Amino acid sequence: MGHHHTHHHTNQKNLLLSISLNLLITLAQLIGGVLSGSLALLSDAVHNLSDVVSLVMTYIAALYTKKEATTKRTFGYKRAGILVAFINALSLILIAIYLIFEAIGRFYHPESITVNLVIYLSALGIIFNGLSVLLLRKGSQTNLNLKSAYLHLLSDMLASIAVLFGGLLMANYQIFWIDSVLTIVIALYLIYIGFDLLKSSYNILMLFTPQDINIETIVEDIQTFTSITNIHHIHVWELNEDEIHLEAHIDFKHNITLQEFQVELFKIEKHLLEKFKINHITIQPEFGKIDSKATIVQD
Repeated sequence: MGHHHTHHHTNQKNLLLSISLNLLITLAQLIGGVLSGSLALLSDAVHNLSDVVSLVMTYIAALYTKKEATTKRTFGYKRAGILVAFINALSLILIAIYLIFEAIGRFYHPESITVNLVIYLSALGIIFNGLSVLLLRKGSQTNLNLKSAYLHLLSDMLASIAVLFGGLLMANYQIFWIDSVLTIVIALYLIYIGFDLLKSSYNILMLFTPQDINIETIVEDIQTFTSITNIHHIHVWELNEDEIHLEAHIDFKHNITLQEFQVELFKIEKHLLEKFKINHITIQPEFGKIDSKATIVQD
């Protein structure tokens, strides 16, 4: 428990550092984008601004997730991080679509660009975003909320690299249309990574069965238990990245005692945890009850 608390504290500290770094680079690139006339730099600044917002939301969600459950909120705020991940992913996609339209407009109405400012500020963006990526990398591997912030920062670092490359091309070869091309490439990349995160967080919010769990396999496994006739009314869902829940009705072959049921329940819990990583299990025992025996029943 102490190790988990320390890890959580480290994640929060790294988030605050990342917010500070991104706030600085956002202000610098917004001013630089306006002064230089570079849409790619301005798009990078807007993306950085979304990073700041997402990081702040991620930090707040991390604080709320640890709040105690109450009789009014029996799950506490354990889903706060998932909700923030969904909003972050959606914002990435919407920003990307906006940038694509802006870039297409630039092809028809090109504007002059101050190249040196683009180069310097994109290089600064690479450094600051690179530091933020390193700060959040470890925590993002086990937390979907942190992963959403990490992907924002990683994509922005890659965007800054692309803007720097474009700035060098404009400086040395006067290829000014590259600014719009890079903006579209960056935007398409944002849509690509945003959609995957949007889908993952949406599936959890909608209580869909986790992708790596096959309910048919669960049924086959449980019905091999010698004391069990049938398992039905099954629901499997993720509360967050740490908790997978299962609830089901189980028909027993004999009218067993409560003590005997506890022994069978322990076997079921052990099997489901070891094979499917399901760590919260609620079983309704039945004997001779007349009800639907369908595996999936929408209540």
